[in-house]
Amino acid sequence: MTTFSDFKYLCGVLACAAALTGCETTKPVVAKGPPPLAELLNQGTQASAAGRKEEAIGYWKQATAAYTGDKAPWVKIAQSRYDSGQHGEAIVAAQEVLLRDPNDKTASAIIAAAGLRSVNNALGNLNRQSALVGQVRADSQEQIKLLRDNMGDTAPVAPIRRSQPEKSAVKAVKDNNPLTSLKDTPKAENDKPAIKLREPESKSPFEALNNLRDSGK
Repeated sequence: MTTFSDFKYLCGVLACAAALTGCETTKPVVAKGPPPLAELLNQGTQASAAGRKEEAIGYWKQATAAYTGDKAPWVKIAQSRYDSGQHGEAIVAAQEVLLRDPNDKTASAIIAAAGLRSVNNALGNLNRQSALVGQVRADSQEQIKLLRDNMGDTAPVAPIRRSQPEKSAVKAVKDNNPLTSLKDTPKAENDKPAIKLREPESKSPFEALNNLRDSGK
């Protein structure tokens, strides 16, 4: 006869068997990692080439979140924003590049060009509103001067006007060719063709006798 104690033991055995069976059939769930960086960059490039700019930015931002220390996705974002005329966002993305690589020339160029465009637009708006006066104008002129100095662009020097052309300081070299004087000097009068004198007409013998007769009279 089965007692209550035996029943409890049997239930315990069955529970252990069920637990062991569950452990054998259940597989642990492995967390899936982010796509490779090259894949995300390539997907963004393809979307950008197809004209889907914001979709491309989405891929690149996903790459920035997954690979925080890499500058490549930030370079893509900065270049795309600059090409779209979004200069403020281009500068922010380029600054993220410089945080990871202070010597990146592309990021520095984007910051410089985008900053100049933004400043130029702002100065144009102030000028149209007749608000470019006082300290703002003075500071702007000073910054323009510094910009020219940094670019090595100095003001052009006005050419000196001369009232008379300068005489050549080079002395003429004497030409020893004897034919040179003949080339430069006019021809002599005797070089001209001689004028032919008109010869007297010949007279007949009878006319000559008549002349002698007349002279003897």
